[in-house]
Amino acid sequence: MSNISVIIPVYNEANTIYSFLLYLHKMNSNNIMEFLVIDGGSTDGTQKIISEFSKKNEKFKRIDSKKGRAIQMNIGATKSSGHILYFLHADSLPPEKYDKYIIEAIDHGSGSGCFRMKFDSAHWILKIAGWLTQLNWKSCRGGDQSLFVDKDLFFEVGGYNEKLLIYEDNDLIYKLYKYSKFKVIQQWLKTSARRYHSNGIFRLQIHFGIIHLKKYFGATSKSLESYYSKHIK
Repeated sequence: MSNISVIIPVYNEANTIYSFLLYLHKMNSNNIMEFLVIDGGSTDGTQKIISEFSKKNEKFKRIDSKKGRAIQMNIGATKSSGHILYFLHADSLPPEKYDKYIIEAIDHGSGSGCFRMKFDSAHWILKIAGWLTQLNWKSCRGGDQSLFVDKDLFFEVGGYNEKLLIYEDNDLIYKLYKYSKFKVIQQWLKTSARRYHSNGIFRLQIHFGIIHLKKYFGATSKSLESYYSKHIK
């Protein structure tokens, strides 16, 4: 049987982490080997909530790490026991039976993939952005859609680039498009629009577009980090 390790990087998610973990627990199945919650040094009580939750749910494990999503996810992959890695953001809710969809995709020859995504917002721009995620184009990808990948393939392509503090998801996804059959599962994953609400929907969409263009034209990781820190909360 194919077993899945769900890997969740977190940092200061005390307001929502319990309900998120409970959501995953309710959809637990025999296909899920473990839920690895990789904490990057939270200071708001997130660690305690995860630890208390894991006492009642043995599949849930808290692993401490240095801050940095790429670092956290690589640590999760290293410590995982499953044959399939499923990277999931703490503000993204996968569809029911997501484990079965993932295993089916892997069994049919897809080495990696994601779900199509919708925001928890009715704003027309975010609806369009969500609609585009059903297309199997790498330019339509992002970490909020989650990512599943065969474990051996993950390590073959080098995992997440820990030098990148932003754009680490896209960097890995682009490699997976090159070296594997990438599958976009046509089931809805719902993700939070909180960054858009805190930054402004038009403003954030423009800044994300600029970051993609800067990366396309060869901007260094340091340049991208500087731009992100300056313009995005």
